[in-house]
Amino acid sequence: MERVARLKLFLWMFVGLAAAVATARFFFGLGATTHLSDGTPWGLWVGFDVMGGVALAAGGFIVTATVYIFNLGKYHSIVRPAVLTAFLGYVAVVVGLLFDLGLPWNIWHMIIYWNPHSPLFEVGWCVMLYLTVLTLEFFPVPAEDFSALARVRRVLVKLRIPLVVLGIALSTLHQSSLGSLFLIMPYRLFPLWYSPILPILFFVSAVALGLMMVILESHFTAYLYRRQPETHLMNPLGVAARWVLILYAALRFGDLAVRGQLHNLVGGQWQVKLFWFEIAVMLIIPLVLLFSPQFRRHSNWQWATAAIATTGIVLNRIDVGGLADLSRGNRLYLPEWTEIMVSLGIVAGATLVFLFMIEHFKVWETRPADPEADPRKLPEFDKVGFTWLGTPVIAGRVKYSLAFVVAAAVGFFFLSNPLAAERGIVPTPVYRARGDVGYLMANVANGQPEPGKGKDAVLYLDADLTGWGVKFYHQREVDRNGGEKSCVLCHHMNMPHDKYSGCYECHRDMYLPTDAFRHDWHASPTGGNLACVECHARGYTRSAEHVKPCTDCHKDLVPEGSAITVDDHDLDGAEKEFRHLVLPGKPVKVRTYIAVSYVDAMHELCIGCHAKVALKENKPAVAQCAECHKGKLNYYAAEKLLYHRRALAGRLVVLPPAELDKVK
Repeated sequence: MERVARLKLFLWMFVGLAAAVATARFFFGLGATTHLSDGTPWGLWVGFDVMGGVALAAGGFIVTATVYIFNLGKYHSIVRPAVLTAFLGYVAVVVGLLFDLGLPWNIWHMIIYWNPHSPLFEVGWCVMLYLTVLTLEFFPVPAEDFSALARVRRVLVKLRIPLVVLGIALSTLHQSSLGSLFLIMPYRLFPLWYSPILPILFFVSAVALGLMMVILESHFTAYLYRRQPETHLMNPLGVAARWVLILYAALRFGDLAVRGQLHNLVGGQWQVKLFWFEIAVMLIIPLVLLFSPQFRRHSNWQWATAAIATTGIVLNRIDVGGLADLSRGNRLYLPEWTEIMVSLGIVAGATLVFLFMIEHFKVWETRPADPEADPRKLPEFDKVGFTWLGTPVIAGRVKYSLAFVVAAAVGFFFLSNPLAAERGIVPTPVYRARGDVGYLMANVANGQPEPGKGKDAVLYLDADLTGWGVKFYHQREVDRNGGEKSCVLCHHMNMPHDKYSGCYECHRDMYLPTDAFRHDWHASPTGGNLACVECHARGYTRSAEHVKPCTDCHKDLVPEGSAITVDDHDLDGAEKEFRHLVLPGKPVKVRTYIAVSYVDAMHELCIGCHAKVALKENKPAVAQCAECHKGKLNYYAAEKLLYHRRALAGRLVVLPPAELDKVK
């Protein structure tokens, strides 16, 4: 049993490292422990822990269907290990999902707040229900050792066939629906991975991975516990996996041909190289080995083939989940070491539970014997400290505990101070809208659009300069909402010596609220140079509660008729709920100058107006995200905007309508 002991020692070390990273993740957030970003919000934890974990656990419903539905009794000996592997796989999926969720304590919301139109809702419910089914399927195994649970065990055994059928249905649904999650992002996923038949590809590859995982688990445990490999049972499973992989290859390349994407198979892009590496590991090498009877019937080659194919299919899940994502700036996402440690720790924890169940319950026909646990064996002293650590069982616990503690300490040591100190959202400064803005200045000057501009003039709302902004036809919206008097619907506050100030003037951060008042500037000699008593009342504590209104000095701070109410105090319940909609005639009482983030400001204002138009004109699409967010803006390709994007910050860049046609 030295093999098992050494493996457990390493597994506890990985669990210890993962525990250290988990502490940092839940105390300091995703930004401190991952390489995720707004451009790549899904990474290793979704691609491997969730999508890969679900596919790795597919062997459970495949083997149970083979034995109990197709009545192939010769595979009965591998049912319990397969169901246990599936159960632990889904538990690992849930744990991995808790790490990836920004607010993991709200994971229960899907039970109450239903969204049946969402594939993720269906996946969540199916995973939850199938995990329950797996629990009921495997529960009779540990119940054999407890006489008090005999009646429960008999009931569950009688319900075995309905549970198997329900498990097959649930697995089929969510294995395919995981692919449906990516159907809404054709512009984000590289064309070699995006496909309208992603649900079918995910299900077929999950079947292949389930078969390979059963082979891998059988040979792995046979090696650990020095059991006779079940080569005669694994050979037919390899044949079945071969035909499933052939079907997958036909679907994958046939889809590329039908969609006219075969030209993407060649080129110097790193995505093309990644694709061919994935295909080689997932299809080419396993199929070559599986087509050879000599390799297919040899235990070592069975193990090697299963390991290679499993790696390839899991890599496919990681690629789709984030690695092949065309993130902002077209940068490659590479996971942090902390992300890798968490994934390895989850796998290590599931493996430790698997070994525990094998050693303490009748997962196999006979439980593995531990020769070191023989009470007649003489005590052995530790070779390093010359200390007797107790009986073999106690000594093992001491070593594993020490490995866990030391690994956790090493993990905390390598968590760098900048990462551990990073909290919340990283500040993202906001820049003014760019594009065809010359006519706006003319409007302010004489009330007339500049010749040649007018309704077709475009503003590019790309506040964080990433290229993922939206086009805004300003004059069209002015005309739609009633002319110049409608300006106050959006420009609801004027900066000093300005009129109809831009959004970026107050909403100065992309994702964080900011102080539009800027107290330090008012008190600074280089700014407003105001004494405290000029704003704060004498005899009172200098606080916001005892300060004169800003409108005493800034008479035109709030335009007359502004529709945005900064303070909800004077609104009734219905108006509070729909405060982002236009509320004509409501005066603005400014009691706080904390401006919401730029993203929140745009969405609060734009969505409300779009919802009104959608209802009024019976155009539901107007209120959908895709109405504005049509993909990455490519106006940087225009001749006058070939400068570095940061060099344009804060400038008025005029792009005549004649040149807009050149921007494709």
